[in-house]
Amino acid sequence: MNFIKRVLSTVTGIFVFLGICLGLLIVFGLIFGSSSEEIVKVKPNSVLDLKLDFPIKDYAGKTEFEHYEFLNKDDKNGLFNIIDAIHYAAIDDNIKGISIDNNFINAGISQTKAIRDALIKFKESGKFITAYADIYSQKDYYLSSVADTIFMNPAGMMEFKGLSSEQLYFKDFQEKTGLKMEVVRFGKYKSAVEPFLENEMSEANREQVEVFLNSIWTEIKSEISESRGVSAEQLNIIADSLLARNAPLAKQAKLIDKIAYHDEYLAGLKTAAGTQASKKLEMVSIFDYAEHSASNMLTNYSKDKIAVIYAEGEIIYGEGDEGSVGQGVMTKSLVEARNNDKIKAVVLRINSPGGSALASELIWREIELTKKLKPVIVSMGNVAASGGYYIACNADKIIAEPTTITGSIGVFGMLPNGNALASKIGINAEQVSTNQNSVTYSFFEPLNDAQHDFIKEEIISIYELFTGRVAEGRGMEQDAVKEIAQGRVWTGTDALKIGLVDELGGLDLALKYAAEAAGISEYNIKEFPIYKKDLDKILRQFGLAEAKEDIMKEELGEDAYTLLKQVKTMTQRKGIQLLVPYSLDIK
Repeated sequence: MNFIKRVLSTVTGIFVFLGICLGLLIVFGLIFGSSSEEIVKVKPNSVLDLKLDFPIKDYAGKTEFEHYEFLNKDDKNGLFNIIDAIHYAAIDDNIKGISIDNNFINAGISQTKAIRDALIKFKESGKFITAYADIYSQKDYYLSSVADTIFMNPAGMMEFKGLSSEQLYFKDFQEKTGLKMEVVRFGKYKSAVEPFLENEMSEANREQVEVFLNSIWTEIKSEISESRGVSAEQLNIIADSLLARNAPLAKQAKLIDKIAYHDEYLAGLKTAAGTQASKKLEMVSIFDYAEHSASNMLTNYSKDKIAVIYAEGEIIYGEGDEGSVGQGVMTKSLVEARNNDKIKAVVLRINSPGGSALASELIWREIELTKKLKPVIVSMGNVAASGGYYIACNADKIIAEPTTITGSIGVFGMLPNGNALASKIGINAEQVSTNQNSVTYSFFEPLNDAQHDFIKEEIISIYELFTGRVAEGRGMEQDAVKEIAQGRVWTGTDALKIGLVDELGGLDLALKYAAEAAGISEYNIKEFPIYKKDLDKILRQFGLAEAKEDIMKEELGEDAYTLLKQVKTMTQRKGIQLLVPYSLDIK
């Protein structure tokens, strides 16, 4: 009898466990798959709330879960989903206008410009755009300056002061701690590694930063000047003397139109939208409206397609994912694009500071193979520099935004070294080897002259290859490329003058040229990459399976695990790097 009870309880337990698993899968399905079923319904007399305070990527990403299709995701909150939504709002009778309300935009300069351009086009519909803020950051004001009427809180503040950047230098820190970076570089402007070599900015680096900051500031001033009717010279005076730092000064400087409280702004929105004062103002967020517009936008039924392949993030040697560009996902995307007869052309959208030289070369090769069969047009986003330019240089045509950071044609190698730190804390490493160069490098020994020379030879070899690729792709002499290379960073505007890009514009212009090159007038867009996921990762995210990271934290402790993660990040940068100083923060 006890045996039967144990068997029944075991069977019952199994069924209960399976039921729980099934229930969890249903919950996951509802969480991940509900977006398509819960698309917002836009009511008449609605106002589109353009709040862009979430991280904006060029490509929201498509994710597929093998064997669990109900978990698949196709998010619509990427840059071009937002732009499409603004375009659709212009013809949507239910949308009366757009409100930019306390925005705090979380996007790069070139992304902000692309959204601003879409708003300018929206105004052609005759619908209104209004803007309100308690605090205007410089980037927020740049976007909001396109509005018909700009409001500001009576106690509000505005940041309008010109552009700046700040970079930390670590030479003394390395000497004091004993933990340093062994650096070998080629190109006097290759400033990605300069903070590990010097205590202050070199004249060459200061020169290039000043040039590209002034180029970006000139573009911003020009567009604000056109929208607000204030000369670029006057805008410089306002910035130099902070003559728009509060609401009264900003109004006097003609950078805003009205000083009002938020409730007064909302009351004005009701009037503009044709809503009675006693009625609720219908607002729809850009996040929800992007989903709505994606499901309602008219698509043609042409069998012809243009592939848009997004290269977003640091270039790494490996598969790649939503946050990085690996030759794995890029190769799969390019192979599918060139082998699919319905795809007539490829647009490569690059938003990358570069990274692994080897991965960049492998992606370059796949673009070269694709170009032999179909036109390849490059569209540059916030940054397409160093390795990001490497994978662009052989395209049939390169389109950049005026504010794109590009170029940085230079090479460096960087290795962490703890010899001095090890000596301080009493660690000595001894090596035994069979040949002169068996020990290629040790974290516990300084880089010797022979090792330095070997690395320098490889870096020069990569630099020659890089500049040769650019020369071939751009139809230039290699010596001419070297004159504008040396790791120097350029804006899209300046890159156009020296032949690194062909034209200034956004993704729409790149698509136009791709269609012309393919000889098609109507087409649908097919986006890549498609990222593959597995159930194990899903379970980890919900804490239903103990991840290896959790085990390591438990065994090593939080501090040791954090140090291990930092070392892992550095060691994942395998081989010689083509990397722009992308951590440079423009303020």
